[in-house]
Amino acid sequence: MLITQPYDGALIAEITPHTPAEIEAMLDRATRVFADRAAWLPPYRRIEIIKRLAALVDRDRETFALRIALEGGKPITDAQVEVARAINSIEWAASHIEHLVGAEIPMGLTPASANRWAFTTREPVGPVVAISAFNHPLNLIVHQVLPAIATGCPVLVKPSAMTPLTCLHFIQLVREAGLSEPWCQAVLIDENAHSESLATDPRVAFLSFIGSARVGWHLRSQLAPGARFALEHGGAAPVIVDRSANLDIILEPLTKGACYHAGQVCVSVQRIFVHHDLKTEFVERLAERIRQLRVGDPTLPKTEVGPLIAPKEVTRIEHWVAKAVQEGATIAVGGTRIGTRHFQPTLLVEPHANSLVSTSEIFGPVACVYGFRELSNAITRANSLPFAFQASVFSTDIDAALAAARLLDASAVMINDHTAFRTDWMPFAGRRQSGFGIGGIPYTMHDMMQDKLVVLKLPAMEDD
Repeated sequence: MLITQPYDGALIAEITPHTPAEIEAMLDRATRVFADRAAWLPPYRRIEIIKRLAALVDRDRETFALRIALEGGKPITDAQVEVARAINSIEWAASHIEHLVGAEIPMGLTPASANRWAFTTREPVGPVVAISAFNHPLNLIVHQVLPAIATGCPVLVKPSAMTPLTCLHFIQLVREAGLSEPWCQAVLIDENAHSESLATDPRVAFLSFIGSARVGWHLRSQLAPGARFALEHGGAAPVIVDRSANLDIILEPLTKGACYHAGQVCVSVQRIFVHHDLKTEFVERLAERIRQLRVGDPTLPKTEVGPLIAPKEVTRIEHWVAKAVQEGATIAVGGTRIGTRHFQPTLLVEPHANSLVSTSEIFGPVACVYGFRELSNAITRANSLPFAFQASVFSTDIDAALAAARLLDASAVMINDHTAFRTDWMPFAGRRQSGFGIGGIPYTMHDMMQDKLVVLKLPAMEDD
């Protein structure tokens, strides 16, 4: 596997993928360590390991940030933020272990349940396979791996073949923090067939998948009976700019939301519905702000937009934009590639409702503007696609903002903020084709555990 820089194609490293026999040995180790229930790590040991891990990642934060910029193309300033978030996520996992509690189940409510005491405990579900994506090569890994470590599930994590080095460094620190190899292993795979065999092995109790909907839903259909799963795919995030919105304060968040990591974010701002009264001024001002973005080398602090992950993605986006223009869209800014690896941050105006840019996830630095006159019409159009994730509404009218929040088909609605806002402890989930399950450290920890009921029959109490 050749690991190259998205910015210029320069070789970073060459690593050897694991063979099917090696992958089988990893899964066997994870299965055997989980089967030995007497050797499960007690909560205090998991807390100690995770706290040490947080300190180690903090120690290496600059190394992580540079590696993310080099192998993933994310601007260094954004990569530094990703590392800071990852550290917070690790610490959050340690602090949440104390909340993994059961409950007393009432007995004695019927004659048949008299003289019994019942309670539940929480247990890990079993071996986890985590298949991750390239766009957040540290924090996504943390969100998939830390809940497993915190709950006591052995985990095999497969990073993206385009950004494995960040994950490998992280796993080294997991080992340095004191977690033995069978509990957390990195699997290097460059063929989808091997990934599918791993994910659908009957010994896997939980699949965590971040990536394309086509692959994720296929894997889900092949899972062994009883296997749990969490899928995180993408969408075409809608934004509604109400007539009362203050343009002075919305241009920055919308620019960031559309162009952060060159738009390679599953909740990136894509479809912006703007009230007709504001549309002309809005387009002019947002286009001017987008035009000012600095595109270039992700390792330079001044860079705001880096490269796409691969040249084929630049070509794809170029074709989508050209097709949208043929179908009636106007380019307010951008619209062309910069060399083979960058695409100009782009704003399209009034693409056709059936254009690819209106119906599919762009996953690039492209946003589209559509006018509306009635809020209900904007909401209907925002809800028209078969997938849904996060959405946002900009308004100074609380009635309009809350009406939109109630009626938008989204797992989260941001009011006066962009669609890509996220904290690592909040629920994060795609609806319908956009995913299944709820992400976020505490929510994933909950999903990786199961209840066990214990019922104690007491001797009958008799009066003297």
